[in-house]
Amino acid sequence: MKVALVHYWLVGTRGGEKVLDALCEIYPQADVYTLVADEKKLSPIVSGHKITTSFLQKIGGVKHYKRMLPLMPMALESFDLSEYDLIISSEAGPAKGIIPGPNARHICYCHSPMRYIWDLYPQYYKSAGPISRAVMAIFSPWLRAWDVTTAARVDHFIANSEYVAQRIKRYYRRDAVVINPPVDLERFSISEQVDDFYLCAGQITPYKRVDLAVRTFTAIGKPLVVLGGGATDSLKKIAGPTIKFAGQCDDATMAMYFQRCKALVYPGVEDFGIIPLEALASGRPVVAYAKGGALETVIEGKTGILFAEQTVECLSNAVERMERDSDKFDPVTLREFATSFNRPRFVDELKREIEAFLKMQSFNQNARF
Repeated sequence: MKVALVHYWLVGTRGGEKVLDALCEIYPQADVYTLVADEKKLSPIVSGHKITTSFLQKIGGVKHYKRMLPLMPMALESFDLSEYDLIISSEAGPAKGIIPGPNARHICYCHSPMRYIWDLYPQYYKSAGPISRAVMAIFSPWLRAWDVTTAARVDHFIANSEYVAQRIKRYYRRDAVVINPPVDLERFSISEQVDDFYLCAGQITPYKRVDLAVRTFTAIGKPLVVLGGGATDSLKKIAGPTIKFAGQCDDATMAMYFQRCKALVYPGVEDFGIIPLEALASGRPVVAYAKGGALETVIEGKTGILFAEQTVECLSNAVERMERDSDKFDPVTLREFATSFNRPRFVDELKREIEAFLKMQSFNQNARF
C-alpha cells in the first residue's frame, strides 16, 4: 500500500505535529505533503520522510503563510496524489481538501474544523486590522462553502475529542470516531517544590482568553505567570504588579513552571487541550472553563476545578476554591491520570482504527462482487 500523509503546515512542534510524528511511525515509508515547511522546525522522524511542499512555499513561505489562506484550497488541490492507495490528512487548517484518486481511501484525523471561518470567526474578525477584516469578509463565505464541500472527499473522520466530533457533525454532517491525541509526558515530572503562583500557558491568541486570567489575578492580587509567545502589549496594559510575562521559553524552563505552579489556569475554549494534561503530568491541578475539550481532561474535584462563565467573578471564585481545596489533589494521582494519554496508547488506538476501517472497506468491496 502506498501512503501519503497530508499535514496543513510544518512551522512548529505543537500538538498537530505530534500526531504527524505518530503517523510517520505507523507508516515509515509514507510521503509527507504540506502547504509550507520550515526545515529548522521539523522533528527527526518527519525529516526522515520525503516532504513535498506547495507553491505557497515559493511565493510566501513560512513567514507569510497565514496571509495566504485564500490560496490554500488551490495549493492543496494542486498536489498530485493519484498514485496513492491511502491518504491520511491531519486537519486543523484545510488539509482535508486534497483530491484523492478514484481508488484511494482518505482518512482525516481532525484536530479542529477551521476555527477562523466557523465558530471563532467573530473573535478573529474583531481582533483583525481593517485590511484583514475586508479580506475575511470577502473570502470567508467562499471558504466555508469549500470546506463543507471537501468533507465529501473524506471516507472516514477521526476526531481528537468529543467536542471536535460534535463540531464535525454540526458543520460537515459527518460522524467521527474519537481518539485523543498523544501527550509527551517524558518532559514533565513531579517536583516537591511548589511556589506561590498560578500559571497560564500557551500561544497567546484572543480565543484562549488570557486577558480573563490577567484581569482576574490583577483584581484578586494573586501572582500569575503568563507563559507563551504572541501579542502581549494589550495584556500588559491591563496587568497589575502580580502578573509576570515569561514569554516563549525552552522546554526545560517550561517544565519548571509547570512543576512549581499552584495550578494551571485554563480560561479559553480548546478543541482538546494538551496543556492541561502537561500540568497534570507535572502533578499540578487545573482551573478550567467548563466548555470544550477541557471537559474531557479536567474532572471536577478529581483533576481540577471548573468554572461556568468567562467572567472575573466566576474565575475568582474558582481560584478561591482551589486555594481552599488544593490539598485534595494528590500529585501522583494527577500524573497517573495523565499517563493514560501517552504516545504508545495513541499509536496503538490509531493503528487499530485505520486497520479496522480498511478491512471493512475491503469487505464491503468484495461483497459487492
